[in-house]
Amino acid sequence: MKTIGLLGGMSWESTVTYYQIINETIKARLGGLHSAKIYLHSVDFAEIEKHQSKGEWDKSAVILSKAAKSLEQAGADYIVICTNTMHKVAPDIEKEINIPIVHIADATAEELQKDGIKRVALLGTKYTMTQDFYKQRIQARGIEVMIPDAEDVDIVNQVIYDELCLGKISSDSRKEFVRIIAGLQDEGAEGVILGCTEIGLLIGKEDSSLPVYDTAQIHARVAALKSLE
Repeated sequence: MKTIGLLGGMSWESTVTYYQIINETIKARLGGLHSAKIYLHSVDFAEIEKHQSKGEWDKSAVILSKAAKSLEQAGADYIVICTNTMHKVAPDIEKEINIPIVHIADATAEELQKDGIKRVALLGTKYTMTQDFYKQRIQARGIEVMIPDAEDVDIVNQVIYDELCLGKISSDSRKEFVRIIAGLQDEGAEGVILGCTEIGLLIGKEDSSLPVYDTAQIHARVAALKSLE
């Protein structure tokens, strides 16, 4: 079994999901008392978010590259960045390490392709929704990516940072997300990417009028199965 290097803490609530799903996947495949071999480097999210808000992506890249190096030196065979947004600096991290990164957008795109999805709604931080670093990897697979209007982008982003990353789950916010998803469905979306690893704490399949692609769950399963290759 290969050793997984988890780069987590962004936020720690969603990193818990990764740890749980990876180990559940290994147990389901191997049975008995088997669990995953994992190294976890959990960063201080406040430091990362401070640089995000100032557009200082290079400084975030330095922090995460140092963390990724420590995982490589510890013996990890590959890196899993436990967040969607910080995949913006994945190319910078890759330059500093000699082991691969399992990209969350690629894992998600493969699931969309399996299900024949051609137009997908994307919910995430404002960075993930409005910038190209994430969407272009989905679009490269021939899948159209749709995002909410500017007002709803702000609502989704606010809920992520002011509620979900703090462990707060609001029924009013769930209703807003359900409304936004329904609106994107009306515009032709065939599925919805929960493109922030915290959104799955708020929205499940039972809440959405569209098929749900929870990136944290998809990414974690792919990471686990890679360890058995």
